[in-house]
Order: sequence, then structure tokens, then C-alpha cells
Amino acid sequence: MRSASGTCLSGWSEAYGASILHEFRFAGFRSAGNLVLTLQRPSVGVTFRNPSKVLPYESALREAGLEPVRITPQTDAAMHDLGGLLLTGGTDVSPARYGQSRDPSTEEPDPSRDELEATLLEQALREQLPVLAICRGMQLFNVVRGGTLIQNLKTAINHTQKPMPDWEAGRHPAAHSVQVRTNTALASIIGPGEHAVNSRHHQGVDQIGRGMVAAARSSDGIVEALEAPDHPFAIAVQWHPEDRIHVNPADRRLFEAFACAVQTIRTR
Repeated sequence: MRSASGTCLSGWSEAYGASILHEFRFAGFRSAGNLVLTLQRPSVGVTFRNPSKVLPYESALREAGLEPVRITPQTDAAMHDLGGLLLTGGTDVSPARYGQSRDPSTEEPDPSRDELEATLLEQALREQLPVLAICRGMQLFNVVRGGTLIQNLKTAINHTQKPMPDWEAGRHPAAHSVQVRTNTALASIIGPGEHAVNSRHHQGVDQIGRGMVAAARSSDGIVEALEAPDHPFAIAVQWHPEDRIHVNPADRRLFEAFACAVQTIRTR
């Protein structure tokens, strides 16, 4: 990541992040002789297909000081007036997008969602807007950059943790650990070394896309995070940080750093 992403990624600290996080812009206007202050949170696009799955992402964004704007394949969407893009989890990316035939384990493709997210991602990258990609979002990011996927993981690690009905929002348990590389943007946010994460994917990154680097891997060698060093803020993780923001400070800091990057871009 270039240092132009602002101070979000350089010498990150919770204290500094919090000060940026709450530095919202107030617009004043007079009505009936009274001064009214309106709080304007930065808005970010959130792509999804299933409305029942989007709530944890929205909650995590709002806790970080951002206002989510829902974007679905049925929405006429563009990045105009949005400060960033969050690509969420979901069904498998169509193998046709990375030149493979469909494995029997691969889910039914969702071409309209693939096209929507690829278009928005390319626009966000072109306009230098912050991007946070999660699970399917990371895989789609890799594919858009010309990378490929492993359609069915076969390792000793449990990458397909199944959520239970009694798990509390924001407090899901970890499934395994990952190793975050030093000297990466991700390490500057959550710290290098070992981190416990949850895991809900049966596919993974194979060939890494152009301009991307692996920022974290699990002990079986599977890529667990990617980032684009040529972009102010473009980070992708294979796990679901939105589901652990209340039990894992690292996952919370990831959303705070995203918010910081959005705010920095907005106030240039």
C-alpha cells in the first residue's frame, strides 16, 4: 500500500484510529431560526445477493463509523458518491471467469453478481477508492486480477466451519490460525504473526492475480489474505471478520482501518 492511503496504515494505533474514525463532517443550516447540525457518515457500497446475510457486514461497518449502501444485481449501481467498496461473502465465483470448467463441488454460478462486483471493483480501483473484500470477495478480487481458484480444498485444516444457531453476532468462535506476513498493509493494521480466524469456504486462491501479494496464509499453505500494494487501500481476507468484531480486536481494527481510509480519501 502506498503511504498515500493516509496515516491509516502507517504507525496504526487504536488511539489514532479512533480519532480519525469519529472525525465526521457536520453540515450546518438554519431552519426556523435554529441552527441544526446534521451528521454525515461516509457511505460505502456493500454488494450481496441474500438479504439475510448482509446484516453482520452492515453492523460492523456502522460500528466503525461508516454508512452501508446496499448493492445487489437488481440495483442500478455505480461508485459515484460512495467512499469505498465492501465485497461480501456468498456463492462460488463462476469458474468460467478464470478459464476452468465447473467442478462438481462448485456451486451454481451467479453470473449477474459476478459481473456486478467485477465492474464495481474495477471502478473503485480505477478511482483509487478503498476496497475491503471478504471471503468470496477475496476470491473474486483475485479472479478480476487474472488469478485462479482451487475449486475444492482438500487439506487437514477445517476451512468449512458451519455457523451454529446459538452463536452470538460478532462473537463467533475461531476455526484455525493464520500467519500474517511482516511488512504488509495487513500487518500494519492487525499486527504480523499468528492470528485466530473463523473460516467458511471450500475454495481458495490458487494462482495469485497480477499486482496482488499474499499477506497471510494458513499452516496448510492456503492464501488467507491478499492486498494490492499499488493501491491506497485494497485488502482482502478469506475469513469473516464481521462475525468476530466483539471478541477479536484484530477483526475490529480491520473495519476501523477501512473506515479511516474512506475518511482520508473523503477529506483530501
